[in-house]
Amino acid sequence: MIDRDSLVTEEELHALVDGELSPDRQEAVAAWLAAHPDRAALVSAWRAQADAIRARFGVVVDEPVPSRLRLDQVLRQDRWSGRTWAGMAAAAVISLMIGGVGGWFAHGATMGAPAGFEAVASDALDAYRLYVVEVRHPVEVPGSERAHMTQWLSKRLGAELRIPDLQSIGLKLVGGRLLPGPTGAAAFYMYEGPSGERYTIYCSKAGEGQTALRYKSGNGLGAFYWVDDQVAYAVSGPADREKLEQVTKSVYEQVDRTGAKRS
Repeated sequence: MIDRDSLVTEEELHALVDGELSPDRQEAVAAWLAAHPDRAALVSAWRAQADAIRARFGVVVDEPVPSRLRLDQVLRQDRWSGRTWAGMAAAAVISLMIGGVGGWFAHGATMGAPAGFEAVASDALDAYRLYVVEVRHPVEVPGSERAHMTQWLSKRLGAELRIPDLQSIGLKLVGGRLLPGPTGAAAFYMYEGPSGERYTIYCSKAGEGQTALRYKSGNGLGAFYWVDDQVAYAVSGPADREKLEQVTKSVYEQVDRTGAKRS
C-alpha cells in the first residue's frame, strides 16, 4: 500500500522531472503534489526549464564524451602533470581554424601565443557540450558557494581567479567545477539566462605573454578566448556572436588584471 502522506523530498521531485522516479513512488508523489500546489508549480517550472535546455542543446546529448574529459584521463593527468600535454596542444594548433578579432582589448595582442593556448578553445567547447545539457548536476559547487568555489579553484590552478558577476546582463551563476586543462587543472563556471540559455567560462594556466581576443565556432556553438596575466580564458555559448561578445566583454572587464596593473 502506498503511503500518500509520506515525506516527498526535493531529490524525488527532480527525479520526477527527469523521468527517473521509481514506479513505486510515482503515485504517492503525484498525490502529494496535488495537495501542494506551490510545489506543483515549481515542478512545472523545472519541467519547462528542462524542456528549454533540451530543445536548445539536445543535439549534443548523444555526442561521445571527449577523451580528455573522461575520469581516467583526469587521473592520468594528475599523475603525469603537464608533461604529455605539450604534444596534444601542438596537434590542436594544427587542427583549429582560428580567426583574429580586433576590438575592445586588442591592447594585449602579441605575435606569439603562450604554449597550450590554442587547445583552450577546443577544451572549453568540449566541456560546454558535455555539461550544458545537464539539468540536475551541471556543476560540482553551486553558485551560492561563490567564496568557497573561488578559493578552491584558485588553489588548484595556482592562480588568483575571479568569478564574474553577470547579473547585469541577465545571467545567474549556476556554479562551477574542476576539469583537466591543456597545462594542468582548469576551472569551469556555468551561467544561465531567464530562458534557459547557458554560457560558460573556462580558465586554465598559460605561459608568458598576452593575446588579443580570438573566436572559434562550430556546430551551433562559439567561444571567445584570450590570455591575460598567464591565465587563459574561454567564454562559450550558443553561436549568437553578438550576444556572446556582450557576455565576453563583461567577463573580460571583471577578470582583467593587466589593466589593473597599468592603472
